[in-house]
Amino acid sequence: MSPQRIAELIDDSETLAAFCSQLSASPYITIDTEFIRDRTYWPRLCLVQLANHDIARAVDPLAEGLDLSPLAELLANQNVIKVFHAARQDVEIFVQQNDVVPSPMFDTQIAAMVCGFGDSVGYDRLVEKLAGARVDKGSRFTDWSRRPLSDKQIGYALDDVTHLLSVYEALCRQLEESDRAHWLAEEMAVLTNTATYIQSPEDVWRRLKIRSRNPQYLGVAKEIAAWREREAQRRNMPRGHILKDEAIQEIAAEMPERVETLARLRAVSKGLAEGPAGEEILAAVHRGQNLPRDEVPKPAAQIILPRGLGPLVDLLKVLLKTKCEANDVAQKLVATVSDLERIAADDDADVAALRGWRREIFGNDALDLKHGRLAMTAKGKRVELIPTP
Repeated sequence: MSPQRIAELIDDSETLAAFCSQLSASPYITIDTEFIRDRTYWPRLCLVQLANHDIARAVDPLAEGLDLSPLAELLANQNVIKVFHAARQDVEIFVQQNDVVPSPMFDTQIAAMVCGFGDSVGYDRLVEKLAGARVDKGSRFTDWSRRPLSDKQIGYALDDVTHLLSVYEALCRQLEESDRAHWLAEEMAVLTNTATYIQSPEDVWRRLKIRSRNPQYLGVAKEIAAWREREAQRRNMPRGHILKDEAIQEIAAEMPERVETLARLRAVSKGLAEGPAGEEILAAVHRGQNLPRDEVPKPAAQIILPRGLGPLVDLLKVLLKTKCEANDVAQKLVATVSDLERIAADDDADVAALRGWRREIFGNDALDLKHGRLAMTAKGKRVELIPTP
């Protein structure tokens, strides 16, 4: 039976407290959010949809004077599983507001990958396959910050939590039948770690596609990226509105020491260079040039395959596809091309594919193939694995 869907937004504290109390008696609830962040650094939460088997409602976090603490308590309630689809961005918002990751938590997108629905499977496809329903896409581009919202818009938002109940139950059955619950637990460990959602300005340089290995270049890029992050947070603006990635790369390459030099860079506007930000950027350049050795960024080690290993990597790709099809699990979840290259070069490579359940279904066979203990042959339209004497 589908839950009762109430199109009226919850915009007063008393109703929200009663609703959260009702949900707290459920073993699991489904949650989704609508937010905007195209013009801000911090996402602006515009709607929170919640459901159990009895009722589905949407909360208006923009309502003046609304006390959201009952929602925070529900998210922290250890007796209620919080079910999301593609949870990362939703959870980031709740961590920002409450400093706590909703727990316990279940992500249907990750569970679907474990159950063989492919890489980053979409919500629409899961609903069609597992709930036998179709999602109305008519309100997909709604500006969720505008009020009032129509009944149709609220109904569209509630679809994301009502259908999710059936999706969750179907995936739980599949996980139990395939004995893969422990696979999912390993994947959820990242999503339930608060550190996943807290980005230190000193670490954001990792987002940049840095090709140089020059220590001073790396130091300057790190300091400029950290300055941009703090400025974006302070002004609540997207990073790119403060300074583009290409500008950081150009500043790190040129290392300007004067405003005039900074203003001549192609990716830096004259107004930015000659304003207060220009002096702050130059100060960051100076700090980056003089970083202590132990604070200079260390880019990921380049993988240089020994001569002749390229064909082995290709064989490992075939093995990966074969094993993932046989086990009905998404390749992306098991190993990346980089993982395969590392395995080809080193039996003890520090990669996920050689740990836990991934090693059980792929890693051990990868090492056996590498060392000639396993062979592959084509039989009709299939690839078969043959242990060698």
